[in-house]
Amino acid sequence: MAPGAAPAPVLLVLLAAAARPAAAWDLWALRCGFSADCECGFGPDLRGLEFDLATNVVGQPLVRQQVMKGVREFLENPNPVKPLVMSFHGSTGTGKTYVSSMLIRYLFQRGLQSPYVHHFSPIVHFPHAEQIEQYKESLKRWIQGNLTNCGRSAFLFDEMDKMHPGLIDVIIPFLGPSWVVYGTNYRKAIFIFISNAGGEQINNVTLALWRARKDREEISLQDLEPAISKAVFENPESGFWKSGIINEQLIDFVVPFLPLKHHHVKQCVVNELVQQGLEVRPSVIQEVADSIPYFPEEEKLFSSTGCKTVASRISFFF
Repeated sequence: MAPGAAPAPVLLVLLAAAARPAAAWDLWALRCGFSADCECGFGPDLRGLEFDLATNVVGQPLVRQQVMKGVREFLENPNPVKPLVMSFHGSTGTGKTYVSSMLIRYLFQRGLQSPYVHHFSPIVHFPHAEQIEQYKESLKRWIQGNLTNCGRSAFLFDEMDKMHPGLIDVIIPFLGPSWVVYGTNYRKAIFIFISNAGGEQINNVTLALWRARKDREEISLQDLEPAISKAVFENPESGFWKSGIINEQLIDFVVPFLPLKHHHVKQCVVNELVQQGLEVRPSVIQEVADSIPYFPEEEKLFSSTGCKTVASRISFFF
């Protein structure tokens, strides 16, 4: 089958429901879309989120800081003027997907299984560059339809570094400070962008600061923002390239994920052993952590894969 003749992606198949005219939605859906009182299974547990971030998200002080600040400020405002928009950046294995899943789990009663949480992948939903105009229309209708169904919805966009440039701009009307867009109350929605883009630059800055004897815990968002901006927002291959989302400053919180050191990987091993119900043996912890490649070649300071391969490696040493 030729690339252009591939079956319609899952996103397009689902549009039959999402793109129905407003008159077709049942009365509850209409009330939920326009009412500020309808929470659609939304039950935030900020104490639980804060504890889980502190306990299980290893070596990411800026992540804990930015995520809690963003969510707390957003939820404390009963009438936000715009949705919460967060952008996660870092190399593989540093916890971006893990944190986004954790965040949703503590906000929605059914977590990622909630019908009001929507996850997009460019490889699955937007695979063909030649169909970008069709994807734009589909994505706009999908967002609009689901926000009509429930204004308290969450949208996760994974692998933004693989998103076709220009596609994401179609959701700009849903991100800005307006009250109603397309007849939809959308101000309480949450948008999370996840990307490996900027990971190399974050790693380089972290390494340079370490060599300058700046403690990892002292690294600030201001230390990293210029590098992230250049790598992510000025890259022609990035989904954010020349994006109005950037030009109009619609991202509320940029969340950088730092590279993980050897002792962070060891903590990941401990967490994984506990999760699997296995004995926490110091020898196993050391062997698993030592089996992972580190960079740069001279210092071997940071894990090349973060904690991504920890779970699969444990069986070799247990």
